[in-house]
Amino acid sequence: MRKLFACTLLTALVAAGAGYAYWTKHRPAGHYLSDLRIQLAINEGVDQGRGNLLGIEPDLSPRDFQRLDLVHLKLAAYLNSARNDGLLNDKTVVVLPEHIGSWLVFEGEKNELYQAPNLNEAMHMLVLSHPLAFANAWLRADGDNRTNDAHLRMKAEPMARDYQRLFGGLAKEFGVTLVAGSITLPDPRIENGTLKPGSGPLYNSSVVFDRNGVPHSPMQRQLLPTYEEQSYIQPSPDHHLNVIDTPAGRLGILVGSDSWYPEHYRALNEQGAQLIAVPAFIMGKDTWEQPWGGYKSVLTPSEISLKPGEVSEGEAWHRLTLTSSLPVSTAQAGVTVFLRGKFWDKRSSGHGFISHDGHNNSENISDGARLLNVWL
Repeated sequence: MRKLFACTLLTALVAAGAGYAYWTKHRPAGHYLSDLRIQLAINEGVDQGRGNLLGIEPDLSPRDFQRLDLVHLKLAAYLNSARNDGLLNDKTVVVLPEHIGSWLVFEGEKNELYQAPNLNEAMHMLVLSHPLAFANAWLRADGDNRTNDAHLRMKAEPMARDYQRLFGGLAKEFGVTLVAGSITLPDPRIENGTLKPGSGPLYNSSVVFDRNGVPHSPMQRQLLPTYEEQSYIQPSPDHHLNVIDTPAGRLGILVGSDSWYPEHYRALNEQGAQLIAVPAFIMGKDTWEQPWGGYKSVLTPSEISLKPGEVSEGEAWHRLTLTSSLPVSTAQAGVTVFLRGKFWDKRSSGHGFISHDGHNNSENISDGARLLNVWL
C-alpha cells in the first residue's frame, strides 16, 4: 500500500510539474482593440526648412505591449498622423516619453497577466510565468529592492532586442531622428551598433536612433533618479550629459526630473546644445494637480526658491524645466513629453509642453494621445 501511495503521489507531482511547465510556455493570443487617434495639441511656428522638434505623448495600455507588432501599430499610427499633418521631414527630431521601453518587460506574456486587476497581481503573474529566470535574476539583483530589479533583469536581453527593433525600425521607417524615451536595463551599452544589456546595476537610459535606425553612442543615462527609484535604479556613475549632432541641431537629453537642475542646463550650454528633449513619466491619475513633493533625490539647488507644497506638480514642472530660459539655458527650443494611459490600477499623468525662445507653451488636454510640435 505504501508503495502504491508513493507511486501515485510521484505520478501526480510529475503531472503537476509537467502541467506547470506547459502553462509557463503557453502564450495564446488575446483580443486586441486600441484607439489609434491622436490630437495635434501644439503646433508652434512655421516650417522654415530648419526642421522641428515633435513630441509624442502616446496613450498606451498593457495590452499594447503584448506583442511587438501591436505597440508598433500604435506608434506608427501616431507618426502617420504627424506625416499627414506635414510634421515629418528629414530634419525632424521625434521625442517619446520616459520608460516607454521599460514596459517591454510585459511583451509576450500570458493573457492572464494583461487581465490582472492591479499591477501587483500582474507582476506576480510575471514571476509565475518565469520562475527559474526570476530566481536567477533575484540572486544577481543589485540595490535594496531586489524584487523590482529582478523583474527587469530577467527579461533584459529580449527587452533590449525589442527596444532597438521597435524604435530603430520606426526611425528608419519614417526617416526621422528618434529619441526613444527611456528603458531600464542592467548596465547597458551600444556595441557595434547594437544595444546590449550587461550584468551590473540597472540604469534608466535614453537612446537616440538616427534616420537609418542606427543608435547613437553613448546613450544618455539618468543622472538623478528619485529616492524611490534608487532602490533598484542607480544614478549615472559618470554624471555626464551627452550632446548629439542631429540634422536639426545639437541635441541634449534630460531624463525625467534631471530637467529640474540648473547645473544640467549649464553643462549642456558648454557643449553647445541647441535643442533639449525631456522624456518624462508621472504615475498617479491626479498627481499633476496635487502639491509638488519637492526634490526627491538631492537637496534643493541653492538658486531654486521653490518649496515643497508651494505649487502643484504641474506648475513645478513648468517652473523647473528651464529649457531655453536665459541665462540658465541657451538652447533654442525643447519639448517635454509624458507617457499617458492606464496600466492596470495605475494611471499615468502629466501634460507635456513646448519651450521656445524663453517661453513655455502648453495645452492641457486631459485624455488621449497628443502631438506637440515646434518649428525651428
